[in-house]
Amino acid sequence: MMSCIRLFFILCSVLTPALCCDWRHYRRYSNNSLTFIRLMGGPLTKEKSPVPFPEKLNKLIRNAEVETKLVFIRDNLKEIAHLYHHGNRSSVTWDTHTTTKFLTNIDRQIEELNTCVSTNKTADHRLRKYYKRLVTRILGHTGGSTSSWELLRKETKLRLDHLDLLVTQFIDHLMTLH
Repeated sequence: MMSCIRLFFILCSVLTPALCCDWRHYRRYSNNSLTFIRLMGGPLTKEKSPVPFPEKLNKLIRNAEVETKLVFIRDNLKEIAHLYHHGNRSSVTWDTHTTTKFLTNIDRQIEELNTCVSTNKTADHRLRKYYKRLVTRILGHTGGSTSSWELLRKETKLRLDHLDLLVTQFIDHLMTLH
């Protein structure tokens, strides 16, 4: 009996961040963001990024606890939003309306995740470092050229695809617990 109660409290403490989220809304926003990033410009560049995502961080997140995963997803989205709010995008010919919708969706995803986890918690410092290197190596060296923004858009889509996969695996795991 005591071990059942203990298990119940452990499950509640671990799953509370995940269960308090409205995943239906998050999934819709995520799908919209993926659509908008694709539609706001032409075909994605085939150019390879000079800044690979830290594979060690991917491995850590796959095995992390629920709250750590949620913070990781939220902080990725914050960094993505910062990329597009930070730089001068005047060199690109992206559809302004679609770009605005993309950024609005990213902001909504961040808001949704902020209801699930403490805003004081932050992801591993390597995540922020990765995004800073993206800005420096891609935008900084070219002065914000059209091709550099297109490469950044491609990297953003790759990150969003990865986050979407992480959430899908996460939700599937939650469904198996029910």
